[in-house]
Amino acid sequence: MAQLPQGGPDEKEKTTALKDLLSRIDLDELMKKDEPPLEFPDTLEGFEYVFNEKGQLRHIKTGEPFVFNYREDLHRWNQKRYEALGEIITKYVYELLQKECHLKKVTLPVDATESEPKSFIFISEDALTNPDKLLVLIHGSGVVRAGQWARRLIINEDLDSGTQIPYIKRAIEEGYGVIVLNPNENYIEVEKTKAQVQLSSDSSDEPAEKRERKDKIQKETKKRRDFYEKYRNPQKEKETMQVYIRMIQRETEVKNKVTAVALTDSVHNVWHQEAGKTIREWMRENCCNWVSSSEPLDTSVESMLPDCPRVSAGTERHELTSWKSFPSIFKFFSEAMEAKNSSVKPTPTRRSNRIKYEEL
Repeated sequence: MAQLPQGGPDEKEKTTALKDLLSRIDLDELMKKDEPPLEFPDTLEGFEYVFNEKGQLRHIKTGEPFVFNYREDLHRWNQKRYEALGEIITKYVYELLQKECHLKKVTLPVDATESEPKSFIFISEDALTNPDKLLVLIHGSGVVRAGQWARRLIINEDLDSGTQIPYIKRAIEEGYGVIVLNPNENYIEVEKTKAQVQLSSDSSDEPAEKRERKDKIQKETKKRRDFYEKYRNPQKEKETMQVYIRMIQRETEVKNKVTAVALTDSVHNVWHQEAGKTIREWMRENCCNWVSSSEPLDTSVESMLPDCPRVSAGTERHELTSWKSFPSIFKFFSEAMEAKNSSVKPTPTRRSNRIKYEEL
C-alpha cells in the first residue's frame, strides 16, 4: 500500500495562518459589500406591478411577469426583495377575502385581553349558523397565510392557482358556510429585554472560564452554520423571542362534526404526530389525500402509512395539487354529504377510480 507524504511543519503553519485569517474576516460585512440597501416599496404600485384581469402579476410598464433576478449576482438582495413583495401579496389577498369573497375578519382568541398575543381568521356571515354544511380551509406550512395555497404560484402563475379564492366562491355558491384558518400566524415575535438576554447567557452554573470557552465554541459553530442562511437573510439586529397565541384541541368534537377532510399533498405523519388508533380509523373513513403524482387525476396511489386513501392530484408539482384537484375535492365532499344524509357509510376506496373532468 502506497503511503502519501504528510505535510511538513511549513504546511501546517500555513494552514494555521490561513485559518486565523479566515476567522478574522467579518463574513457579514463581506457579503454586504457593494450591496444596495435592503429597503423596498410597501405597495404593489411601488414595485411597479399589478394583477391583470386574469389574476396574473404583471409589470405596469412592460407587461412582463415578475423577475426574481432583478440585480445580477445579488441573490440575497433579490431574495429579500421577493420576500418584501410576498408580504404585500399577503395583505392583498386579505383584502380580496373581504372585498371579493365578502368574508369577515375575526380576532382570535375571541376572549383575548388587550395585551395578549392575537391572531385572526376569516369567516362568512353564516359560518356559525349554517345548519347544513361548513367548509374549513387550512393552508400548508411555511410563509403562506390565510387565503393562500402557495406564494410562488400567486407571483409566478395567477391568483386562481395560488389562492383559496376559487374554493371559497364555489363553496358559497353551493350553500356552504366558510371559515378560512390562519395556522401559520400562531405566534408573535417580541424583542428580548436586556434582562432576558443576560439571563439566557448567565443561566448556567458552570465555572465562568469553562462557560466562556463553551460559548466561544458555540458561537464559532453557529457562525459557520449560519453562513449560507445569512447570505439569504440579513442578521437580525435585535434578539427576539416567540410568544405563542393560545391554542386548544378538541378531538372528539371534531370527529363528531367533521364529515370529510380533503388533504392536498399533505406531509403529515400519523406516527410522528402520535395519532391514536381512533384517529387513524377516523382518517381512513373520512379523509382522502390528493398527492403529487405522474398518474392521471384520482388514480389510486399506494401508501406505506395506515392513515387515509391517497389519490393522484394529476400533477407532479407539489404547489399545484390544491388547484389541480379542485373539482375532484368538491365531488368528494358531495359524496360524503350524500352518504351521511342517507346513513350509508361510503367505502374508503370510493376515490380509487379516475374521475374525468368531463363528468364533473
